[in-house]
Amino acid sequence: MILECVPNFSEGRRKDIVQAIVDSSGISGVRILGMALDVDHNRSVMTAVGEAEDLAEAMFQAAAMAVKHIDLRTHQGVHPRMGAVDVIPFVPLRGATMADAVSVAKRLGHRLAEELHLPVYLYEMAATKSQHKNLADVRRGQFEGLSYKMASDPPDYGLPYPHPSAGAVAVGARNPLIAFNVLLNTNDMEVAQKIAQSVRASTGGLAGVKALPMNTVSQARVQVSMNLVDYPKTPLPRALEMVRQEALRFGVNIFRTELVGFMPAQALVDIARYYLQQCDFEMTHVLEWSLSQLDQKGQGPKIM
Repeated sequence: MILECVPNFSEGRRKDIVQAIVDSSGISGVRILGMALDVDHNRSVMTAVGEAEDLAEAMFQAAAMAVKHIDLRTHQGVHPRMGAVDVIPFVPLRGATMADAVSVAKRLGHRLAEELHLPVYLYEMAATKSQHKNLADVRRGQFEGLSYKMASDPPDYGLPYPHPSAGAVAVGARNPLIAFNVLLNTNDMEVAQKIAQSVRASTGGLAGVKALPMNTVSQARVQVSMNLVDYPKTPLPRALEMVRQEALRFGVNIFRTELVGFMPAQALVDIARYYLQQCDFEMTHVLEWSLSQLDQKGQGPKIM
């Protein structure tokens, strides 16, 4: 039973701290697939896979290291955040169900509260309250507004006030998503705001798309930062092309894009189908993919 975990940490500038977080999560049975850093967001995103209990232990150790070294009282970055370890989502993969992901999220959440004294909000599929389904609602007000938030909306685990330096953490279970940033060849935040408003579902845009404008100061450009939480319903090319078309209304072009973390193979199929205009494209058309399947199965395709 394999699950994925994609914890986000509020540190993207001090590489030694990020490395310490990665090293602390080196638990037997857990594989760290990647760690993406962004200096403007001042945030890092880990992707790890493993068995439920091993993965939970690795994420606890990573969270403990983050709490030790990250102080949100001095933290600055453009990405919304409420915790040193900001969010810990579990995603069911091979042989795992969403119920398995919810179960491990709750066990880890309880331990984070008991041992690290972190207030824990359960979100998405693990949420116990309807207002905690959406991560953006849980994180609204950010670290600076936690005390006010907790007065009327206490966490699922832990004390009803923030950890003094590490804030609070959202722990949950969800389906796979695609985190994708589109950098524009302008530094006009108003343009990014209008494009994000057009594309995101909550303001009349595309189904399953969350979008925020971000000011990537180090690159002298703004970006539209998107999470595609239902990529089968809104494939990545559709979201990207809507951003492109909206940008053209303001005389702006796409400079480049960024994939944060990993994407499912089906998303690559969707991209190839869209841009190659080949509706029957499959991963089996990729030589290396077919070779890997041949190695696993030990036989070639059957001719029907």
